[in-house]
Amino acid sequence: MRNILNLNQNWLFCKDTADISVRTGEQVNLPHSWNAIDGQDGGNDYFRGACLYVKTLTKAELPVADCYYLEIRGANSSANVYVGGEKLAHHDGGYSTWRVDLTGKLTDTTEIAIVVDNSPNEEVYPQMADFTFYGGIYRDVNLIAVSKSHFDLDYYGGIGLMVTPLVDGKDAHVKLQSFTTNADGLSVRYTVTDANGTAVASATAQGEACLDISDVTLWHGRKNPYLYTATAELLSADGEVLDTVSTRFGVRTFKIDPDNGFILNGEEYPLRGVSRHQDRLGVGNALLPEHHREDIDLICEVGATTIRLAHYQHDQYFYDLCDERGLVIWAEIPYISKHMPGGRANTISQMKELVTQNYNHPSIVVWGLSNEISIAGADEDLLENHRILNDLVHEMDKTRLTTIAAVSMCKMDDPYLQIPDVVSYNHYFGWYGGDTGMNGPWFDKFHKTHPTIPIGCSEYGCEALNWHTSDPKQGDYTEEYQAYYHEELIKQLFTRKYIWATHVWNMFDFGADARAEGGENGQNHKGLVTMDRKYKKDAFYAYKAWLVSPEVDPFVHLCGKRYIDRVEDVTKVTVYSNLPEVELLVNGQSIGKKTADNHFFYFDVPNVGESTIVAKAGDKSDEGKIRKVDEMNMDYVLREVGAVLNWFDVVEKPGRFSLNDKLADIMSCTAGKIWFVRLGLKLKKKMDANKKEKAKGEKKSGGFDVDLKADGGLMQMMGGFTVLRLSSMMGMMNISFTKEELLKLNKQLNRIRKPKNLKK
Repeated sequence: MRNILNLNQNWLFCKDTADISVRTGEQVNLPHSWNAIDGQDGGNDYFRGACLYVKTLTKAELPVADCYYLEIRGANSSANVYVGGEKLAHHDGGYSTWRVDLTGKLTDTTEIAIVVDNSPNEEVYPQMADFTFYGGIYRDVNLIAVSKSHFDLDYYGGIGLMVTPLVDGKDAHVKLQSFTTNADGLSVRYTVTDANGTAVASATAQGEACLDISDVTLWHGRKNPYLYTATAELLSADGEVLDTVSTRFGVRTFKIDPDNGFILNGEEYPLRGVSRHQDRLGVGNALLPEHHREDIDLICEVGATTIRLAHYQHDQYFYDLCDERGLVIWAEIPYISKHMPGGRANTISQMKELVTQNYNHPSIVVWGLSNEISIAGADEDLLENHRILNDLVHEMDKTRLTTIAAVSMCKMDDPYLQIPDVVSYNHYFGWYGGDTGMNGPWFDKFHKTHPTIPIGCSEYGCEALNWHTSDPKQGDYTEEYQAYYHEELIKQLFTRKYIWATHVWNMFDFGADARAEGGENGQNHKGLVTMDRKYKKDAFYAYKAWLVSPEVDPFVHLCGKRYIDRVEDVTKVTVYSNLPEVELLVNGQSIGKKTADNHFFYFDVPNVGESTIVAKAGDKSDEGKIRKVDEMNMDYVLREVGAVLNWFDVVEKPGRFSLNDKLADIMSCTAGKIWFVRLGLKLKKKMDANKKEKAKGEKKSGGFDVDLKADGGLMQMMGGFTVLRLSSMMGMMNISFTKEELLKLNKQLNRIRKPKNLKK
């Protein structure tokens, strides 16, 4: 019989070496990442290289078996396995399960050495993306002991059992396919049990079988995430059970309609949710089960019906939680941002692993082929890579659809969009250029242009930290602007039912060591919840108000509780609630009741002295304070960490440009365009110098390499940034400016007159 022994404890970890003879290091337990700290502290300098993990196995302590397999559930991003000094396996891809056959290699005491390497290269995805590529063995490692005849352990990390349910009226036909090793002439006994553990169907066959479930209970998302269990037992000729595997599955139908969105079991089921990265503060991606459970609890609390699990394969435990809680899932591979001609084989192998290992999860409905891969344009090699992946997925899984996340500047008639079954776009109008009002009309135009292509919004969001203002503006990183942004996006996206899915970017702040903006370097702060999961930003409650039924969880939330000191005589106070009416009390006195169909309630509150504010809805209440001050509390004002200049340090002259102006405005006049051309030449010199440094083989940098094209789509995005903000973000591309250089640029801009339509 199969035995699984967890090997997480007591590994010797030796940093910055691929030499398996090295024994100077520290004892660690798995899961483990060597970038848990330096991968999220900013500077784009987190260690990327090879590290060694060593563990000794004593055979007498292992289960007795014919065959042994080492199972590694996640090692980023490439790894070599050595047993007794002999190299047995190599694996490329940091987010999937893979196994190594140790049969015949284990002696009385056997040393296992695993060299894991997250160095930059041109063959293994991802290599360019806005998140940290944490190195390490960051998921479980197991030893699987099985008999000579067993369910397959060699094919792309799968369990050797595929379950394909087909709904037929009130019943279901369930096709079960098992894959075995050394099992010629042996039979498999299949059993399906319901959620109570009661057998509802069984059969014994050589090969596959089809079982019928009468009066089937459907898996219906969060309304009823009902799960069955399929068990396969490999039987000897005399009926002895040689090996057993099992998997949970759900029975459901779905389709994605270009006019009516997502349809689950024949009912419209709007997919409104979030994206998730798997890391957290001080831990990196080496998550424990309790971390995963906390994440799923928070996602369910906000009312999401869907999660985009970006930008790679997530832990099997988290997919299991999604099945249990009824979240509809988009699963994808890390084919992201930069198409690498040498990486095609890796996209294929990672896709085979993703589909093989996750085929039985009812929560998954689409396989993501890529994310923003056409940011530098779609050449024929890129298109062919996508056609290959699309055909591969359809061959492996005839029950699900394919999708992509297209970058905002990807044109609506791009041939790239014609490859998958459904399409989604990453749009940041209102944060990276443009304004919030552009989002809904853009989707209307796409829907009109391509009425037969289902369209979704795979990313949208803006960053917020503990900065505050009564006059929120795009790019200020305040909690108030993030709340305003999401209010507007909710109203535009959620009222267009043809949008098949929406995914906020992101549920949680996450590590992006190259980032140097917002005042806390090393993170992307677009999350609705902070990276430590301790604080739910106001925007979290805007979604909860729309998505959670008051019958399930009635609530009221007073926004701006971290924004106490205010200078204005009358201040705006916002309240979110899923209840129809809100009353606001100031120092115990009601200033009125309001109703709002959109769940957003706004009050003008006199600001005198110190006031206690209470928002009431039904029997729910929430409380905060405001205090009248004469001058703005500078603790609420963004100060960039490590910045050589902040916006309030920039010299501004009336009617003239400065570093605080948007690039698009500067380029609206001839003198501004000339200035930008000169800046472009300066940037090219810096980039050329960086490329020379890169050519020297430096491996300890996070690296975020990109080519800026003045005539490309990136310019559309860049136009929405102030020059100062853009200069700070250049750190992601290893381009930095000195204080003297920035002051010189500002002095040049001060000489350029603003066009009349831009003057205030």
